Amino acid sequence: MIQTEDLSKQFEDIWAVDGVTLCVQPGQVLALLGQNGAGKTTTVRMLTSVLTPTRGWARLAGYDVTQSPAKVRASVGVLTEQHGLYLRMTGWEYLDFYGKIYRLDPTERLKRSQDWMEYFGLSEVRNHPIGQYSKGMRQKLALARTLLHAPPVLLLDEPTSAMDPESAQLVRNAIVGLRSEQRTIIICTHNLVEAEMLADTIAIIYKGRILISGTVEELKHSLLGPVEYVLRVHGKWPGIGFELPEGVTPLESGEQGLRFRVIEPEKANPVILKKVMEQGLEVVSLQESPRTLEQVYLAAMAQVKHA
Repeated sequence: MIQTEDLSKQFEDIWAVDGVTLCVQPGQVLALLGQNGAGKTTTVRMLTSVLTPTRGWARLAGYDVTQSPAKVRASVGVLTEQHGLYLRMTGWEYLDFYGKIYRLDPTERLKRSQDWMEYFGLSEVRNHPIGQYSKGMRQKLALARTLLHAPPVLLLDEPTSAMDPESAQLVRNAIVGLRSEQRTIIICTHNLVEAEMLADTIAIIYKGRILISGTVEELKHSLLGPVEYVLRVHGKWPGIGFELPEGVTPLESGEQGLRFRVIEPEKANPVILKKVMEQGLEVVSLQESPRTLEQVYLAAMAQVKHA
């Protein structure tokens, strides 16, 4: 649904985006992560035919961003940090206006506007000027406009920015519900918890280049190493009184248990549990140590800065 090859953009002597290659399949959600100025916004502008690539190419929903810009724009819904809301319009007038731009027939325009305003809890303020909306309400209205023409590609920049927790959860649920075999979503966000929650694949961009990409689990294994487990026992841990299975590396042996790294936990962990119980110890828990996308991101940034 989204494919780029060596996508690049140069401004004078600066390469804002340099050699970005992506392939996002229908039904997938990609989280594009990076610092401010890393190239995320410039990439999105090329994907929407707002900017012409200096080098390389990109296709959205089968359309080349350079050769078929009108068809690209008709196939994409974009939520940017600057919403472009018309503050003197009411929320209802705003969606109706965009429904006409998208050439929706009056019946479909009415139905979709009503459905999204109701979903985002905006029905009661539909006839209020947008200038009276809170930041969160404006964000939800902009997202409703993004979804109005049912585009097969969504490009969402900080979709839950300025929202209270309840509204943010509503938007996250909407994104999950929008996943289908006919739609692809790219999220640009600094909310790494949200990215880990929503995305199938992650791409980290730095100074215009993709540092690393893959599923969250692939990136955790690549940057953080094999998974870690913590074994806790009742009473005092006497120490490791047996030979650990192959592929297990002890990291810390304390009073209450053992922390270790393991390559194949499905094979090694049952062996460890059996040997611990053979020593007459009562196992309280055996849990995988949580590893977050934030740890992955920081590890990737540390690698490139020390390279």
